[in-house]
Order: sequence, then C-alpha cells, then structure tokens
Amino acid sequence: MRTSILVVVCLVSMTRLASAQTPEPPSAPAADTGTVHGAAVPFRSIFTGLGHDVRHLPSPANGLILGVAGFSALAIHPRDEVLTRRASNSEPIDETFDAGALLGNGITQFGLAFGTYVVGRATGHANVALTGSDLVRGQIVNALLTQGVKFSVQRRRPNGGRYSFPSGHTSAAFVTAAVVQRHYGWRLGVPAYGLASYVAMSRLSENRHFASDVLFGAAIGMVSGRAVTVGHGRAQFDLAPIGVRGGGGVGFTLRQTP
Repeated sequence: MRTSILVVVCLVSMTRLASAQTPEPPSAPAADTGTVHGAAVPFRSIFTGLGHDVRHLPSPANGLILGVAGFSALAIHPRDEVLTRRASNSEPIDETFDAGALLGNGITQFGLAFGTYVVGRATGHANVALTGSDLVRGQIVNALLTQGVKFSVQRRRPNGGRYSFPSGHTSAAFVTAAVVQRHYGWRLGVPAYGLASYVAMSRLSENRHFASDVLFGAAIGMVSGRAVTVGHGRAQFDLAPIGVRGGGGVGFTLRQTP
C-alpha cells in the first residue's frame, strides 16, 4: 500500500513539473541519438533505442563510477559479514526497512517505468512519456548488466542463496533515481536517490546481500540510468574514493555545468 501511494506521488510530481516547463521553439532535426523527442514517443522507440543505449555505456564518467564502486567494494569486503549481521540482527532496523524488498523488486520497478510512460501518453505530457521510455530502457539495460555479473561471479548470499553480487534490487532502484534526476533535476532526484538508498539498506537488513553487493549494484544502476539519458541533465558528480581504516567509501561533489 505504501509503495502504491509513493508511485502515485512520483507520477503526479513528474506530470506537474512537465506542465511547468516552458515549451521550446521548434528546431532543426537533430542527428539520430536513439532518444525520441516529441509528443508521440511511440512504444516501439522503447526497444529501437536499446542499441544506442548500449553504445553509450562506455564513457569516462561511467568508467569512473564503476571504478570507484569497485574499489570501495573491495575496501569494504573484509567487513561484509559483520555489517550484514549487525543490520539483520537488529529488529528495529529490520522493521524500518521492510518495504525495501517490495520497492526494489523488478516487477515494481518495471511497473513504475511502464506506468510513467502510459500516464505521459494518456495525459499528453511528452516529457513524462519520454521519462517512462527511458525508465523502461534503463531497467532493461540494468537487468542485462546485473544478471551478467551475477552469473559470472556467482557469489553466495549471506543467507546461503546464490547470485549475491551485485544486488539487483539496489541496481534497479538506482536506475530509476538516475533517470528521474537527469530529467527533472534534484527537486525529484534527491528523494529518488534517498529511496534507492533505502532499498540498498533493506538488502542488508533482510540478510540477502553484503555491503559490497549493494555498493556495486548502485553503481551499475547509475551507469545504466546515465546511458539511456544522454543529452539530459546538467548537474554532474565528481567522484573520489575515500579510504578509512578497515573500510572505504565514495565521496561525491556536485558540479553544475553551464
């Protein structure tokens, strides 16, 4: 129920922001980049643009994100079991993050993506429909990357299950956050990333993943979201690894480009 309300609030917010945007005058046709603009945003464009999205994956920024995440995952790896055990053995933490399993579920995330597209088409908001298209393509790209790494690494979960690294719930939630932020800025991006972090924390409290799983899952999600939104967003992150005794982390510096 809480997740359903949250999805409705997100869709209403995106529709209102799209309505508030000032229409741009018509311009000359741009070169094909795989991104569809305009009121139609045909359904087939969701799938015809996937090839372009994959080609946009290799970039200096995406390489930096994955590199920093990989370094941080290695740094925190020695404390993986301790961190997961502490989170999963705490009843208050477990209850607080219970909804994360549903919110980060693939069905929920794909449903939100398709729902955004349908709402945009039904209400005539091209920007919302385009966001929905990017969300769907982002989830597809992310699923391919995440599952590919899972089957390659085959890490055991803390509860004994298979395919722990990276966290699929986390990567799916961070795709949505990245796409929303790139389209609508930090007004919606901050709460979207907050919800994605909530999902990430829930994977530890549910004893389903290690901290290094969610760190790298978040990076895969961000990279996937960036790949499908090339040309959107003016705010960028500078990332730098932070090493501490017995662990590590990532430092983020917001850089606004003209």
